[in-house]
Amino acid sequence: MFHYYYIDPVAISIGPLHIRWYGITYLVGFLAAWWLGHREIKRQASILTAPQYDDYLFYSVMGVIVGGRLGYVIFYQFSSLVRDPQYLFRVWEGGMSFHGGLLGIIGITWIFAKYHQLHFFAICDFIAPFVPIGLGMGRIGNFINGELWGLPTNLPWGIRVPCIHFPHQCRDLVQSATWSFPLHPSQIYEALLEGLFLFLILRIFSARPRPMMATSGLFLLTYALIRITLEFFRQPDAQLGYIAFNWITMGQVLSIPMFIAGLALLIIANYGLPQQNQGSTNCNPT
Repeated sequence: MFHYYYIDPVAISIGPLHIRWYGITYLVGFLAAWWLGHREIKRQASILTAPQYDDYLFYSVMGVIVGGRLGYVIFYQFSSLVRDPQYLFRVWEGGMSFHGGLLGIIGITWIFAKYHQLHFFAICDFIAPFVPIGLGMGRIGNFINGELWGLPTNLPWGIRVPCIHFPHQCRDLVQSATWSFPLHPSQIYEALLEGLFLFLILRIFSARPRPMMATSGLFLLTYALIRITLEFFRQPDAQLGYIAFNWITMGQVLSIPMFIAGLALLIIANYGLPQQNQGSTNCNPT
C-alpha cells in the first residue's frame, strides 16, 4: 500500500495572488493543444489558419471555464445554487464539470464555425485528438488536490490518505486513526485512461484520412465508455451519492448521451456520408 502525503493545492503565492496546481495543469493541457494544433496547421492538416486557431483556443478556454462551472453547479450542486445564487461565482471554492466544459466547447465551436463560415465537425475532428491531454492533466490536478478518491480496495496500489486532511475518508474508522482505508487512486486511473490512452487512440485513428464526424464520434464514444467504467471505482459525489440502484452515479448518467451521440456520429460518418479525404479537415499526425 502507498501513503498520500498532503500537497498544498496552492503552488505559488504572491501577496493576495494564489496560483493553484489545478490551474497550472489546465494551462499545460491548453499549451500542449496549442503546440500540437500549430504543428498540424504547418503540415496543412487543418482548415483553420494559425491566427484562427489561436482565437479558437482563447474562446475555448472561456467555454471550458464557463461551461465547466455552470455544469458543476447545475448537475452537482443545484440545491446550493437555489439556496444561494452567488454560489455560482465562488469559483475559488472549487467545482468544475467535464460534461459542462464539453458543452461549453461545443457551443463555442458552433459559434466560431458559423462566424468564420467553416464546417462545425471539421473543427471538432481537428481538435478532438488534443482534448485528452487537458483531461489527463486535469486529473493529475485532482490528485494533487487530494479530491475524487476511489472506493476502498485491497489491491497493492491502494493509497491511504491522512485523516487530518481528509476526515471524510476516515469517517468509518476510530477517532484516533491516522490513515484512511486503502483507496483506489481513481484520479490516476482517469489520467491514464481519459488522458494517455484516449490520446493515443485518437492520434492513431486520425493518422489516416477519415470521413467527417468519425474522429469526433470516436472521442465521444470512447470517453463515455471509460468514464462509465471508472465510475465503478470512484466514490460518488458526497452531496449526491448514488442516483439510483445504489451504483449509478451522476457521471454515468451524463456520459450516456455522449455514448449515444458518439455511436450515432460513427454510424453517420461511415454509412450515412460519402467517404472523403479529410486531410484538410482532420488531424493527421506523423
